[in-house]
Amino acid sequence: MMLVQILLPVRDNHGRKFKRALYSKLHRELVLRFGGLTAHARSPAHGLWTSEGSTKRDDMIIMEVMTKRFDRAWWKKYRKSLEKAFRQDEIVIRVHEIIQV
Repeated sequence: MMLVQILLPVRDNHGRKFKRALYSKLHRELVLRFGGLTAHARSPAHGLWTSEGSTKRDDMIIMEVMTKRFDRAWWKKYRKSLEKAFRQDEIVIRVHEIIQV
């Protein structure tokens, strides 16, 4: 089993919050495709990085789905659609193998 995590920004590059409808659309798409979803949205994760000599901050929502098989081509295409929808240079998608103990 694989756990797929999608790190999504809370605000655009000008500091404006994205509309709730954008996240709702993703919820529907992911639940329809994977049968479920966990969204860590109440306490957004905080990211920091340095760019051009200044420190930038980004608040993120993490969405997770579980799947038996990781379809790399589908996820690559989906990531590109997210980058366009959120107007981002890059959206991070992480994949972890879940081992039953």
